[in-house]
Amino acid sequence: MSRARQPPLVTGISPNEGISWTKVTIRGENLGTGPTDLIGLTICGHNCLLTAEWMSASKIVCRVGQAKNDKGDIIVTTKSGGKGTSTVSFKLLKPEKIGILDQSAVWVDEMNYYDMRTDRNKGIPPLSLRPANPLGIEIDKGRFPQKDLEALFPGMSADFTSENFSAAWYLIENHSTTSFDQLKTAVVNLKKQANKKNEGSLAYVKGGLSTFFEAQDALSAIHQKLEADGTEKVEGSMTQKLENVLNRASNTADTLFQEVLGRKDKADSTRNALNVLQRFKFLFNLPLNIERNIQKGDYDVVINDYEKAKSLFGKTEVQVFKKYYAEVETRIEALRELLLDKLLETPSTLHDQKRYIRYLSDLHAPGDPAWQCIGAQHQWILQLMHNCKESYVKEQKGNSLLHSPMLDLDSDMRPSPIGHLSQTASLKRGSSFQSGRDDAWRYKAPQQVVFVEKLTKLVVSQLPNFWKLWISYVNGSLFSETAEKSGQMERSKKNARQRQNDFKKMIQEVMHSLVKLIRGALLPFSLREGESRQYGGWEMKSELSGQWLTHVIQTVRLSSESLTALEIPNDMLQIIQDLILDLRVRCIIVTLQHTAEDIKRLAEKEDWVVDNEGLTSLPSQFEQCIIHSLQSLKAVLDCKPGEASVFQQQKTQEDVCQLSIGIMQVFIDCLEQLSTKPDGDIDTAHLSVDVASPDLFGSIREDLSLSSEQRLLIALSNCRYLERHTFLNIAEHFEKHGFQGVEKITQVSMESLKELDQRLFEMYIEFKADPIVGSLEPGIYAGYFDWKDCLVPAGVRNYLKEALVNIIAVHAEVFTISKDLVPRVMSRVVEAVSEELSRLMQCVSSFSKNGALQARLEICALRDTVAIYLTPESNSSFKQALEALPQLSSGTDKKLLEELLNKFKSSMHLQLTCFQASSSAMMKT
Repeated sequence: MSRARQPPLVTGISPNEGISWTKVTIRGENLGTGPTDLIGLTICGHNCLLTAEWMSASKIVCRVGQAKNDKGDIIVTTKSGGKGTSTVSFKLLKPEKIGILDQSAVWVDEMNYYDMRTDRNKGIPPLSLRPANPLGIEIDKGRFPQKDLEALFPGMSADFTSENFSAAWYLIENHSTTSFDQLKTAVVNLKKQANKKNEGSLAYVKGGLSTFFEAQDALSAIHQKLEADGTEKVEGSMTQKLENVLNRASNTADTLFQEVLGRKDKADSTRNALNVLQRFKFLFNLPLNIERNIQKGDYDVVINDYEKAKSLFGKTEVQVFKKYYAEVETRIEALRELLLDKLLETPSTLHDQKRYIRYLSDLHAPGDPAWQCIGAQHQWILQLMHNCKESYVKEQKGNSLLHSPMLDLDSDMRPSPIGHLSQTASLKRGSSFQSGRDDAWRYKAPQQVVFVEKLTKLVVSQLPNFWKLWISYVNGSLFSETAEKSGQMERSKKNARQRQNDFKKMIQEVMHSLVKLIRGALLPFSLREGESRQYGGWEMKSELSGQWLTHVIQTVRLSSESLTALEIPNDMLQIIQDLILDLRVRCIIVTLQHTAEDIKRLAEKEDWVVDNEGLTSLPSQFEQCIIHSLQSLKAVLDCKPGEASVFQQQKTQEDVCQLSIGIMQVFIDCLEQLSTKPDGDIDTAHLSVDVASPDLFGSIREDLSLSSEQRLLIALSNCRYLERHTFLNIAEHFEKHGFQGVEKITQVSMESLKELDQRLFEMYIEFKADPIVGSLEPGIYAGYFDWKDCLVPAGVRNYLKEALVNIIAVHAEVFTISKDLVPRVMSRVVEAVSEELSRLMQCVSSFSKNGALQARLEICALRDTVAIYLTPESNSSFKQALEALPQLSSGTDKKLLEELLNKFKSSMHLQLTCFQASSSAMMKT
């Protein structure tokens, strides 16, 4: 984890004082990691973030706002460091208005003024040349209402340049409280101004005094001559003489002042040229300044100068101005092309895109640069997606990439769901089922999974800026940061309304490409024939496991949530929801298929170690396998906001139901395989009895290998537990996880299990009962015994005792494995023996008295011994056997029969104990 950044610290500001809207440079430390990290900037308590331009972590440029405080700190706030501090302060000066004739340390352009609010130069009419204060004394505005003054001086004006100027009105408005002495001083000032004007007029007369004096002398002489002669002749000659004098005076004046006047004309011409150069030096220097500012990247300065030149000289008729303005237009056209190229460059940040679009808009670039940028971004995102696919496909085929195919979780800033795989109960292929911290997730991720991770990350990182660019285009904020109304904004909104469908198609194309690329990597069978080559191309050596599909689903879900947060319409994102649904269905199918494969391998894990209930670990392993499988699907089965149920389609329900039934059937087949496997195919295993068992009678030694009959008994015990517990528990888990058709799954599985149980039971009975039944007839007639000719019974014959011993052996074997199976097995063995005994008795043609007594003794001895295992069928067989015998006629025979039965039971008391212990409990079972 990276340590938190230090708060911003401002250590310098240049200049450190100025009026509102002064452009300042702020320097310091930890001023942010980028434009998006800067979230606050105040100078003297005024928010200046709107005009701030982040240059680096130690430099920010902005304009000072209209703050209320005269002096204050510079506070910078960033996302990474929080609110900062300042070691310097800024002093806010009050602006002073400078008249056109006032002295100033800077050049004031009287043809234009600078609008600092909009950061633009605007043209205004030339200012008049009137003095700001004609009296030369301090102006003190009175508080007389304007309406009262207009009523007092109708038709007059306080403007001293007006034809209707009223001095009284002017004095009342500007000097109502001025003292008399100050007014006297004002009179003196006015006289001085008048004298300066008169002195200027007299200067022109002083240079021609000699000419005036000569002309005066000539006129005096003419006057005297006329008085002396009084004749017309003299008058004519005098007139001629006067003309000659005047001509001579004129020629003399020309000769005297020709050189002076020539120098004066040349000086005036030079002065006028210099004045023109000085006054219009802005235009003459503008082409060079544009080149320099473009090289420095000061596009704002270029645009401001161009707007100023356009307003001043855009419609000029002066040829010199036209020539220079044409040169300016050439430079501006080159700038438009340069900015358009930068705008269409990829990759580019949203901040730079907006900046270049605003520049092009201010330069009145032809076309719609914003829409061109949107189109270029769209094509770039599509190209990135396809390049990503091609690179991973090539790597899968053997070409190495620059990046490791391993999932680099540390370098990914966005939370990756793959980290949760270690916390998910997983099943390692081919190993015992254990929950928890399996290291299987650490192995190398498949290329398709890494590709989906990279592709979604790419889209989520690029699409937000693309969407925000469109939103800025729609609301017109691309052309005005302050959202003020302008013609550009209105045109932008109009264009956006016309191109809404085109942009919607762009978003849909990006979404379709994203979904199809993921389908090509994970669900190639869902693509059309023509799309496989464009979006597919992966080598599908083996299908992804449920683990990786779950990870992919989580990745796509996170991407969908990120895109939904952008407020993209749901209809554009519906295709992603359809993809998630298909991936969820596929994940469930694959997981159930892999579960079936795992269960099939359970036969290899059977150790034949039974507990005191006659069960091995196989049913528990089977149940745990199903539970772990369902738990791994929990995130897939759960519906996120906007997602549909994975079982909403009928086909999905049927497929999942069939796979679930198949899983149960696989385990049933596994049980059958284990119970019927030949001895040579069985792994070396031993049967052991739980030491906690209260009854160790007849237990098999641990070193004794299992027989086929013992395996059948263990399988029967497992089947019984599966039917009564395991299958019902599994059904509950299916219902808990929302599976459909659970009743059908349980019913079909139970029927199949019962069929297997019956087959195994019949097989075991055949193994055990047939030898006992087959030994009855040879034992009865051993030694040429004849029912018609036999001695008085002395007790139960050996064949019956041997049969009972064999039955006891069966009881011991079953009891050792599972006490719960004893009643079922013994009842069927007794049925088989009683049925055979009844058949043999019915086959005898006749009995002697002793023969009948002997037969009754043996039938009653067998019936009484196995009384707790009698069933209606065995009772019926014993009844039929007794009915085939002659009835006892005397009490002596009955007494003898009873004595012999008691003798038999007494002599075999130890052997017959197994038929009596816990009989009540066993019969209830």
